[in-house]
Amino acid sequence: MRHHRNLLLLFLSCTFAMPGAFAQSVPVPVPVTPESAPWFSPPTNPSLRAAWMLGAEKEAGAYVLRVVLSEGGRIPPHTHPDARIVTVLDGTLRVAFGAKPGDAEMVPVSAGSVYVVPANMPHALWAKEGDVTYQETGIGPTGNLPIAE
Repeated sequence: MRHHRNLLLLFLSCTFAMPGAFAQSVPVPVPVTPESAPWFSPPTNPSLRAAWMLGAEKEAGAYVLRVVLSEGGRIPPHTHPDARIVTVLDGTLRVAFGAKPGDAEMVPVSAGSVYVVPANMPHALWAKEGDVTYQETGIGPTGNLPIAE
């Protein structure tokens, strides 16, 4: 019994004496901040700004796309080849599914809410009541295909 206690004491003293020995294999988180991300705006829609926080449009694997849509800004009906999970971070985003949704069909999605856009589902977005920040996540490669009017 005494031998076991001595082994335990030896193990504990070595463990606390070498705290860096076990931590060397643990990766360090590398945050990507909105300020450090490269933002872009499509030339056809200056009310939209976006940044790839993780991954990229043409890359295979997980991605995170941060989007800011200015008050009154709209994203006309379009589709994506992959399903997307959308989280509204700030403001209220109006969303409608369908190739030609009207304003009355736009559903308000408030900050903190999440919704899913199925792959190839036509949808439109509108920042009716102020600037909106939202984030889309999915598995790429992805793309943005406008719906012909």
